Amino acid sequence: MAHPRVDQLRFARSEWQRGLVALSEADAAVRLMPMNSISWMLGHLAWHERLCWMRRARGLRVEPILDAFASGKPATTPSLAEMQAVWARVVSSGDEFLDGLTTADLERPLAHDRRADPPVAGTRLQYITYHYWAHVGEASAVRQMLGHTNLPEYVGTMPSQAHYRRDD
Repeated sequence: MAHPRVDQLRFARSEWQRGLVALSEADAAVRLMPMNSISWMLGHLAWHERLCWMRRARGLRVEPILDAFASGKPATTPSLAEMQAVWARVVSSGDEFLDGLTTADLERPLAHDRRADPPVAGTRLQYITYHYWAHVGEASAVRQMLGHTNLPEYVGTMPSQAHYRRDD
């Protein structure tokens, strides 16, 4: 069974994906200033997961397309389908790492994080979870501004993996 904090990330991811249901390629590429396009947000979230669970956790250098979505890079309007495919690959690979984490692992920095004072893995895990929620709201706002109706309400039904449980 995955660590409860990992389950919370998975729930945030599922809510993010729920907010993309029935989104067209064209609408995903719309940029309503000063916000980014939803397809860019998807690439950005994939970049962040890649940074933590692949590069800083395991030293892997994969999916170079995501370099364009680093914080501070210029906004773009990539293909939704392409970003969904990249995101799915990154999340799948990240899950391979996340599934094995223990509380002790979360209390140490990621193995390949070479920054001077790296945060512990648990802090990175929480940060990414919160990062998803920020973009859930932003993407929902973009969709509302585009006139989309029948959008999901957040937070949705809490699946069993998102219920509180102890981490020991």
